[in-house]
Amino acid sequence: MDSNHNAIRHLKYLRQSLSQDNESIGFFLSAGCPLAVQMPDGAQPLIPDVAGLSAFVNAQLATDPKYTILLEELGKAGKNKNNIEDTLSFVRSLLLVSAGGDVRGLSQVDLATLERKICSTIVSKLNVQLPNKETPYHQLAKWMKSIDRKVAVEIFTTNYDLLTEQSLEDLGVPYFDGFVGSRKSFFDLRAVEDGQIPSHWSRLWKIHGSINWVQESENGRAQVHRGSEVKEDASHLIYPSHLKYEESRKMPYLALMDQLSRFIRKKSSFLILSGYSFNDEHVNDTIVNALSANPTAMVLGLMFGDYEKKNSDGKMVEAYPNAYRLAKSQHNLNIWTFDKAIIGTNLGSWSISSLDEDADADLLQFVISEKEPVEDGKLRKLIKLGDFSALTTFLQKIIGSTRELPNG
Repeated sequence: MDSNHNAIRHLKYLRQSLSQDNESIGFFLSAGCPLAVQMPDGAQPLIPDVAGLSAFVNAQLATDPKYTILLEELGKAGKNKNNIEDTLSFVRSLLLVSAGGDVRGLSQVDLATLERKICSTIVSKLNVQLPNKETPYHQLAKWMKSIDRKVAVEIFTTNYDLLTEQSLEDLGVPYFDGFVGSRKSFFDLRAVEDGQIPSHWSRLWKIHGSINWVQESENGRAQVHRGSEVKEDASHLIYPSHLKYEESRKMPYLALMDQLSRFIRKKSSFLILSGYSFNDEHVNDTIVNALSANPTAMVLGLMFGDYEKKNSDGKMVEAYPNAYRLAKSQHNLNIWTFDKAIIGTNLGSWSISSLDEDADADLLQFVISEKEPVEDGKLRKLIKLGDFSALTTFLQKIIGSTRELPNG
């Protein structure tokens, strides 16, 4: 039987943790975050989720006979053609062994062309602008700018888009992303590892690459560059997470994954995950291994939706089984869904006590009362910070109350 977790007490802890200026605070933004951007009525999401992006690429390349062969071979290999990262990984794995002959009916030139087409199609869908300056991304940027911090805020993201960059630049929030230079910015591994960057510069680590990263050959050597604009016809550096990359692509990816591990291993570090479904085993391993090595660290996964969902057969199943499995065995990995949470390895429903009714309004507005879907008439308590827009609204409330809070 589930226990209960006091919603107000844990919201107070979250607010206090996010109000510190001298602790390591980070955010991990993933595929669910762009879906929180409000669009005009009837408009499509600004950027689709992985399933939507995969469907778009499949539709755009449907008339390419080589792509049809690729998807057929993908199915034979037991991979998911509706996951574009599986498709991209498959192409690259075949490309690595294609020199000197065909692989699964595709030549080396076919595979190289397909990789470029897939990446270009992804770029065409993700090269978008935020619709205004009141989006959840801008709210996060406002919070980052609100305190003169002794320790820089770090943002990690698996997203390839430029939405975070746009919001930070719209609001004049300086940041460092591992690249230096102005004409053809290049990745500076020493700057990333040494960390000798001004503390008022936030950090932005794009661990799966970006639509404005390209690979170019110079003097017979492949180099990674970050451009100020997105190039339409270029070798875009978009990484599926589970591929062993050739040497030229390996350095940014591995360095930024190491940075995620280093961040969590800092004393009393606090990392919030938003829009992440725990389906990337490499990221999961990095997080859990770092948490195991540092008991003072805390990672909070804010998940969209309830603890359970209906599957295709209409049965209730766990919505995020990988996340729950890890959190139930790792005390400093907490998972909050709308209706339940795993805190300190213990699963419980959200609740409030009669004393909490007099708690400050800034916290009470994030505890929602809603009728149970099964037990008619019974009320349940919900915390919907797993919605990126609700999380950033919570951050906005902190801006007004920061000076009133003790520094811990």
